[in-house]
Amino acid sequence: MSTFKILCPTDFSECSLNALEYAAKLGEKYKAELILFHVPSMEDYKKLFQQPKSGALDFVQQKMNNLVDEVLFESKDKGLRKCVAVLEEGETVKTIVDYAKNHKVDLIVMGTEGVNDIKTNFIGTKSSNVIELAETDVLMVPRKVFFKPPRKFVYASDYLEEDKLAVQKVVEMAGFYDSEIDIVHVGTRMKAIDKALHQTMVEEIKPFIRYEKTSYVLKTFRDEVGLGLENYLLTAKGDILVTLSKKKTWFDQLFTKNLSKKMSYFINKPLWVIKRV
Repeated sequence: MSTFKILCPTDFSECSLNALEYAAKLGEKYKAELILFHVPSMEDYKKLFQQPKSGALDFVQQKMNNLVDEVLFESKDKGLRKCVAVLEEGETVKTIVDYAKNHKVDLIVMGTEGVNDIKTNFIGTKSSNVIELAETDVLMVPRKVFFKPPRKFVYASDYLEEDKLAVQKVVEMAGFYDSEIDIVHVGTRMKAIDKALHQTMVEEIKPFIRYEKTSYVLKTFRDEVGLGLENYLLTAKGDILVTLSKKKTWFDQLFTKNLSKKMSYFINKPLWVIKRV
């Protein structure tokens, strides 16, 4: 069986170091290889270090090596198989996405500043662009969210065929922490299903999910899906929001509609986007 690989891009900010904690803790459970990944920005280096390119790169390589040492000190005895540092020049998003594809990475874990004000055009951030372009699953960790063992995963489902496979990934991670899983379908006035159809969909998906701590929830909200999920996450005390990213699913709609509305759940909760089933 091949080793699970986690790619954690870092720019040494608080935001990315927070994501690194998540990556290391998950790496312990998956007995994974953790790749700390940095894409050098020579423009930034000139401002920060005021020294030649080679000197700046040497300095950054040393910082990466120090991070690797810290991760191994904390996590090697707890199950993490390996941790390495990689520097690769290029355009940030494309370099991350290409590396993940070429090295058969299983999960990208990266930080995001969160949606403090969506009017700042969240769609333009690196993390959301990685989600859009990557073929690899992505876990986005907001800056102020520190790791704690998740008690509940909330999987936002449209009851697609692919959900049967995607939820199995959630079951595996939930099993590490003995977490609950809520599979939630959120309807709106424009797109609602009745309870009988919901029950039919549940019966179809149940045989594929052999995990006792799974609940199936149907919610309907007057407004759009994102606000419905925000409401559910708050009331159900979910720790990680999970979705399958496919065309015409709520995820794609969520980040192309109504960006002026503030979605506080995304500031406070990690978002795991499953791209590959």
